[in-house]
This record gives sequence, structure tokens and C-alpha cells, in this order.
Amino acid sequence: MPDADLSQMSPVWPRIVAEALTAERGEGAWLHTSDGRAFLDFTSGIGVTNTGHSHPAVVKAVQDQAARLIHGQANIVYHDQVIDLTHRLGELVPSGLDCFFFANSGAEAVEGAVKLAKQGTRRQNIIVFDGSFHGRTHLTMSMTTSKTIYRSLYQPLVPGIFVAPYPYGYRNGWDDDTATDFSIAGLRRLLRTQTAPEETAAVVIEPVLGEGGYVVPPRRFLQEVRAVCDEHDILMVLDEIQSGFGRTGRWFAFEHFDIVPDVIVMAKGMGSGMPISAVAATQELWEAQKPGSHGGTYGANAVACAAANATIDVIRDEGLLENATTWGDYLKGRLCEIRGDHPEIGDVRGLGMMIATEFTTPDGEPWEGRTRAVARAAFDEGLLLLRCGSDGNVIRWIPPLIAGKDEMDRALEAFGRALAA
Repeated sequence: MPDADLSQMSPVWPRIVAEALTAERGEGAWLHTSDGRAFLDFTSGIGVTNTGHSHPAVVKAVQDQAARLIHGQANIVYHDQVIDLTHRLGELVPSGLDCFFFANSGAEAVEGAVKLAKQGTRRQNIIVFDGSFHGRTHLTMSMTTSKTIYRSLYQPLVPGIFVAPYPYGYRNGWDDDTATDFSIAGLRRLLRTQTAPEETAAVVIEPVLGEGGYVVPPRRFLQEVRAVCDEHDILMVLDEIQSGFGRTGRWFAFEHFDIVPDVIVMAKGMGSGMPISAVAATQELWEAQKPGSHGGTYGANAVACAAANATIDVIRDEGLLENATTWGDYLKGRLCEIRGDHPEIGDVRGLGMMIATEFTTPDGEPWEGRTRAVARAAFDEGLLLLRCGSDGNVIRWIPPLIAGKDEMDRALEAFGRALAA
């Protein structure tokens, strides 16, 4: 088959490999290309296809809804899919955080959460964390600190954004307590020196750092951030865009840390590939936002809501939270074994099926070249993997939550060959 003509596609999207990969269809953990190749997809579309590609229940829900109603604009009508979705989501989030605003993308949802926090508190500033990724819109790229590429030549950025240190223990050679103490001290210093508590609306944080390196913070860190927010009446906004909907073996990653946020932002795995996102908060907080001061044409799209409802049912009915824990632990354990023979893998970490392998040189520096070469060699072996981290030296493992031993073993074998290559 001739190569696809991509001359009219904007080149602003970076590619995981230079060659064009044109997908013809997806099924479960596999992508099949128009030139007859099959790839084991351990990217899940960057954490989107948590139920696998084209899960039959999600496909049927989309088809059935498209035949009934495709678009019912939220200012004008409600439809049964969005009403059902609020009830399903209400069963997943902590009691009280059961009032929702729907949008299309993660960045839109983050923007909505920030606007809600500003109007709800009558404060103007936002604190984010070093290594964070919250989106590429003008506001969210101002909140994103994982790489300069996301903000380079777009200055000046939105003001009122302040950056606190994230507890990246491995990168600094620290244990959990040292990393936590350093980061909490940095957060408190920020409130003394740059943004006063009375002008700080929210702390926005990823409970597991995503694009910044798949870093799992110490349990005490998030608990102390919660305490700082409570002390100063600052809203704690958790960006669960990549870590939500079963990715870590729980519906949301914050459930691992025994905390309750004030606002939850969700997207990606929510719709199994259909564009949908949401912001969850209390009814009281939403009532502090002026009607009409926020909105969107496509939010709560009927077909996307149908996909989200089906996704929740699949995750629950097929035991995908338990599957993510069982086979995520298996994958992480096997990667730790491989690390024993490959010291360039400096660290293996993660929760559920959100796992990182970080590559470092013999003297402990980030090894971006080695990471890139291994990801490319894995591609040649039919395994799709993504890199992340501020230095590009982390391979992130994002298999669909339906993956089991067969898919894990195939991926690990391909990874082993890639390391040898």
C-alpha cells in the first residue's frame, strides 16, 4: 500500500517514530495498520482507551445513541445519557463532590476548574507543581512545567501561576520523608514569599505526576498538601486526567492516599476514546459561580456521555480495577527483574497500570538517547511505548486495563529484545 499523503496535516504533532503509522482498526490491546502490521498498544492513546480499542459494549452504546440523538446542547436541553452519567459518577466520587460540569478535553476541564476556584473563593492566584502537565491552552500551558516546549515562544503567559516543588525522590536521591519535607517546606515558603494565602484560590496537583515522569509521590506528601489547603481555606484541585478511571487500580489515584479533594478533574479514560471530560465539586461551590460565566457548545455531548456510561459499566462489570492491580503488579515486578540485568534502568515505579522505567547513565544522569533508542527498538518489535519526563528519559507503560498475562509477557519479551538491540 502506498505511503499516506500527510502533506496537509499540520506537523505540530510530534511523532513517536518518524514514519507514518496509519491505523486501520483497533481491537483490545492491538492496533492493526493499513499496511498489514499489528502493534501491541501499551500507550492506550495516552491513557485513553482504558477498556481497550473498540470494546463491544462501548461501540454498541455509541451506535445506539447516535441513532437516537447526537447533539443536544446543554443550555437548551438535557438528555438521558448526561443525567445517567451524573448518577454513575456520583457513585464513584467522595460524598458531596457529586455535582458535575462536562467539557470535551482535559485542558478544558482544568480551565473550568480554575475558573470555578477563582469565582468560588474570590481569589486570583493558583499554585501548581514542578513537572506538572495540565494542558496546552493558554491558561493550562501557563500551569504546565514538565517541558519548555509547551510554552516556548508563547510568552507572556497567564499571570498569577506559582510553582511549588514536587517530591521526585529518585531524581534527587532522596528517601520519601526527605522528599516530602522539602516539597512541603517549598509550598509553605511560596505562601510566605510569592502568593499570600488570602489571594490563593487553589492548589492544582496531579496525584501521580504524568507527563513529568510518572512519579508516585509519598503518601504523606498529599496528606500534608491537604492540611496546608485546609489551614488557609485554599481549594485542593486534583488533576486525575491521566490517572483516573482505573488507571492506578482505583477509580481515582487519590484513593491510594487517604485524602478527599475539593475538586476533581477527569478526562482521557472516561469515554474510551470519545472526547469527554468533567469537573466534580460540591453543589455549594458550583452555586458560587455565576450562571453563564462558563459553558461550552459540545459539553455533555449525547454520544460521548453514552460512551462514558458504557465505560463505567465495563470497568465495574469486568473487574478492570482488580485486573489493573493484579497485572500491573506483575508487569512492575517483571520490569524490576529486567532492571537487574540492565543497570541503565535506574528506577521502576508506578501504581496499577501506570508504570515508569527511568533510564540513567552510569553516573546517574538522565539518559535520553538510550530511552529514545529503546522505545524505537520496541516499535520495531511491534510494541508501542511512549516516553515522558522533563529529560525525555522515562518510558511510561500504559496498557489497556483489559490486558492480562499474555499481553504482559508479549510486551516484556519485546522490551527485552529492544534493550538487547
